[in-house]
Amino acid sequence: MSELTHEELFIIEKLNQNGGKMSYKELQTLCEEKFEGVRLILKKLKEKKYVEYEGVIPGFLAEIELLRDNEISKISQS
Repeated sequence: MSELTHEELFIIEKLNQNGGKMSYKELQTLCEEKFEGVRLILKKLKEKKYVEYEGVIPGFLAEIELLRDNEISKISQS
């Protein structure tokens, strides 16, 4: 498994806390005070097969879905 950045872990944790699904708009609001580049981070997470959404880069109305929450739980506990 590849190394995840602090920002990637934050996004995964927020998705996990919200039942594995959130709208891009909600996720962006949670991240905006912590870091920038949420779309790019989500694109990287999709390439690593941690999340799924329609298209290459998530649109403002996109639904972001967490795919690998079992492995994420192991990371969070480390």
